[in-house]
Amino acid sequence: MTVFHFFNCAILTFGPHAVYYSATPLSEYDTLGTSIKAALVYLGTALVKLVCLATFLKVSENDSFDPYQELLKALIGFVDVAGLYFALTQLTHRNIAQNHKFQAVGLGWAFADSVLHRLAPLWIGARGLEFTWDYILQGIEANANLVLSISLAALGSLIWLRKNKPKTLIPIIYACAVIVATMPSITSYLRRGLGWHFPKVVGFELFTSLVMAFISCQLFAACQKPSA
Repeated sequence: MTVFHFFNCAILTFGPHAVYYSATPLSEYDTLGTSIKAALVYLGTALVKLVCLATFLKVSENDSFDPYQELLKALIGFVDVAGLYFALTQLTHRNIAQNHKFQAVGLGWAFADSVLHRLAPLWIGARGLEFTWDYILQGIEANANLVLSISLAALGSLIWLRKNKPKTLIPIIYACAVIVATMPSITSYLRRGLGWHFPKVVGFELFTSLVMAFISCQLFAACQKPSA
């Protein structure tokens, strides 16, 4: 039963990444190399963030919300934005379209995040004797993170790669990118500042990811239209 629960949680956590790759044109254009490169860039940015967090943040004695510490975390979190910029603009990609490139980068980014932050807790905890919903919720959270990562990659693609954007959409693109990039700080505030429980936070992340995906899709489609 414990192994069965582990495999269920693992499929829920990592399966959607494989489904997304195989069910979209990414597999037809063989963008796996781009996703792998993006995953490696994520690991590099995670190492930089770890060093920055260890250097500038002090260890808190309790789990209360500290605005100063959370602001530092949010600023350090923008290392991810720098990493996405590098993955989208500096890595050598095959001759693929812009809409396939950002999807491949976002997919690799989200998969590396899930492996780094969820594989070990899943392997240790989901095989325990006592059933818990926590690892199922972590799998749902990984799905929300997949959607948010692809949305952020889409917005970054519009910011850095799309030159002839409608000027009226530029503030909206930047505002959405800031919201998605600061989602870890937002959820931290909900947990520690407002005392939300984990299921409620995951529900918020899932809802927000779907809303930001819809907005990002509409912005990308609007920017693809030829200007009058």
